[in-house]
Amino acid sequence: MCGVIGMLSNGPVVQDLYDGLIVLQHRGQDAAGIATYDGNQLHMKKGNGLVRDVFRTKNMLRLKGSMGIGHVRYPTAGCYTEEEAQPFYVNAPFGIALGHNGNLTNYEALKKEVIDKNFQHLNTSSDSELLLNVLAYELRQETTTLAELTPEQVSKAMKRVFKRIEGGYAVVAMVANHGIIAFRDPHGIRPLVIGVKENSKGRDEYIIASESVALQTMGYKLLRDVQPGEAVYICEKDRKIHSFQCVKADPTPCIFEFVYLARADSLIDGISVYKTRLRMGKKLAKQIKKDKLDIDVVIPVPETSRPIAMTMAEELNVKYREGFVKNRYIGRTFIMPSQKARKKSIRYKLNPIPLEFKGKNVLLVDDSIVRGNTSRKIVEMVREAGAKKVYFASAAPPIINPDVYGIDMPTRGELIANRLSIPEIASAIGVDKLYYQTIEDLLAAAHEGNPKIKNFCYSSMGGPYPAGNITEAVLQRVEHERFAYQTTDATTDDDQMSLL
Repeated sequence: MCGVIGMLSNGPVVQDLYDGLIVLQHRGQDAAGIATYDGNQLHMKKGNGLVRDVFRTKNMLRLKGSMGIGHVRYPTAGCYTEEEAQPFYVNAPFGIALGHNGNLTNYEALKKEVIDKNFQHLNTSSDSELLLNVLAYELRQETTTLAELTPEQVSKAMKRVFKRIEGGYAVVAMVANHGIIAFRDPHGIRPLVIGVKENSKGRDEYIIASESVALQTMGYKLLRDVQPGEAVYICEKDRKIHSFQCVKADPTPCIFEFVYLARADSLIDGISVYKTRLRMGKKLAKQIKKDKLDIDVVIPVPETSRPIAMTMAEELNVKYREGFVKNRYIGRTFIMPSQKARKKSIRYKLNPIPLEFKGKNVLLVDDSIVRGNTSRKIVEMVREAGAKKVYFASAAPPIINPDVYGIDMPTRGELIANRLSIPEIASAIGVDKLYYQTIEDLLAAAHEGNPKIKNFCYSSMGGPYPAGNITEAVLQRVEHERFAYQTTDATTDDDQMSLL
């Protein structure tokens, strides 16, 4: 996943964009970027690294204007170079900067179309740059003067954009001298919300972001989610939200947002991430209860699993304890670009408190098991700290398939549950007993938060792929791209063994 933000303000917008990206940093640690427009010129700064590392005072002073967009990147397509940091920019029509969260599944066919039929040049292998060129081309078909971009023109252009692209996507784009365009795929796989600060003079200020927590932090009122299949155009001149339902909606939000990706204090499609995780813990505990294990303490693997573990402890009537100290300066290992980086950081990221483990039967709770590397290293630390028995509970069901909509787990060979049974996984990570949440319980935990959402995307957990024609050829292409762009030190013999 990535994090996107777009803002239309009454004053300089760069500080709010920076603050919003800091709040969304958990969605991408590889690169960050901001683009602003001051009425005459578009300004941009982007680069590899965390938000705090990319931007300096001199950059902030140069990013002038009351309209802008920002992006934090976690790459799932393309490569890890600074050239593929976002936003991307094209100078015609008007001048457009774009940030994208998700993944286009018809990349190859669309790339050929853009080059051969639209006569546009692509400078990178990023599907986000490709998407920007599609948007620019369709807007250009509707415009005759630089001074005009009406809601009707945007609507017609966006309907054609939706017909051309497939996959999961949430997009914010800034059109110089006109406003912000935002849109979300017909299934709403990736999240996107709108917020407002009302102004008595009719110059309301707007924000569009990946998660509601960005709105809340900066004092914006949450209006609503961008609906699946909807495009919105916030005009700089009239300060109104113009909405277009471009295609029929089939809401199928990504269940993994609730398991791991989103912050606990966010609302996605009206569903509280925090409360969903509480319900996940309660349901998982009921499954464990049946085995009547002798558990002395329930300990979460920080941070996502904390609310899950708390309700599990309550349901099991067992003590809840914090058994790990987390180094806040180490990033999320799940979204690090190589196996070697992930493995190296685990020991630095978490340190056990021996008093909470010595001589005890411990139930460890984590949000998920993807590759198995982190789980195995954590179990090793817990046993070294003196635990008698180690039980392990995953709040997510077994992850057995690639995700092609913007989550970095595309190769089946990397997914431990794709090749091993649950008892075999328990042996591989070194636990006495392993529990997985059932898919029925996980979906029910999220559905309870908003009964209007009937379906969720759980393709990585054995469910159908809701968007695009996902064939074996598509899966193989995604896997090939990942290996082609991985850093070479990610494929040593030791790392290949770690995939077990």
